[in-house]
Amino acid sequence: MSLKSNKIKSFLSVIICILFVFFMCSCSSDEENNPGGAEAKTATVDNNKTPTYISHKPKASGKKVYGNDEAEIDASNIKDGYVMVKYKGKTDKRLKILVNSPNGESCNYDLEGDGSYETISFPHGSGTYNVGVYKNISGNQYSTVYSTDLDVEIKDKFMPFLLPNAYVKFDENDETIKVASDITKDNKTQLEIIETIYNYVTDKISYDNDLAAKVLNGETSGYIPSIDSVLDSGKGICFDYAVVMTAMLRSKDIPTKLIIGYSGEVYHAWVNVYSKESGEIDKVIKFDGKDYVLMDPTFSSSYKDEDELQEYIGDGTKYQEKYVY
Repeated sequence: MSLKSNKIKSFLSVIICILFVFFMCSCSSDEENNPGGAEAKTATVDNNKTPTYISHKPKASGKKVYGNDEAEIDASNIKDGYVMVKYKGKTDKRLKILVNSPNGESCNYDLEGDGSYETISFPHGSGTYNVGVYKNISGNQYSTVYSTDLDVEIKDKFMPFLLPNAYVKFDENDETIKVASDITKDNKTQLEIIETIYNYVTDKISYDNDLAAKVLNGETSGYIPSIDSVLDSGKGICFDYAVVMTAMLRSKDIPTKLIIGYSGEVYHAWVNVYSKESGEIDKVIKFDGKDYVLMDPTFSSSYKDEDELQEYIGDGTKYQEKYVY
């Protein structure tokens, strides 16, 4: 076995337990979500940076609403690939949104009991989705608050991957999004923007073994990355790397999928990025202008050697997609 292969396997063995704990909880009707954070390379924020503007913002327009006295699903902009869901009252009990997709995948999301909206996107394209709100009774048992089938016809297949959602939360007020705007202000092409953000994320975030241990011990139940907190600390595990990069790229109108699945035998998170342009990034990542391209910021942050990246990432066949956000 080559030295490079040993190094790669050694790195993956460090994260395998943490990733297993988190991702086994990511999608199901009765489990909890559990990811984590890395070692400090704190980002410097310039308050005079280029003003930010986000083209695509989810909103509850109130034009097409489903629900009852307790829950509301605003489907006014369903053609853009999302709905806005909220619990109408106030409760201290845990709430879940369960989404059953046309491909048979079921995913759950935490919902605040304070009347605020959660953005739920439809990553599997057009089709019939079931969206429901559920309230915890005890343990892992939930009662149905409201549930309905939604016939979804998305007008732009890229739109679900340009918007903030329940896992990838961002707006123009986030310092991370201001950073994305500032560091790409001189970029002329999509590929330049992708390369700038990719290199920034892999340079500024290091793998957080301490946070990983907390995830492993079940101390971070329901964790969803705050992109500003991750970038400010300079620490993250794979979920953090992937969410920060996804948010930054989406804010620049570059379709980006947050992917959860397997890297070899390890549960992992990475991103798939689309560019209408063709070209290379770091002599390893090749864009053909037609398809989404796999990018793994966690692995790239730890192994900068081009040959090592090419050996592991290769043509992407070592990665198996399971969930898309």
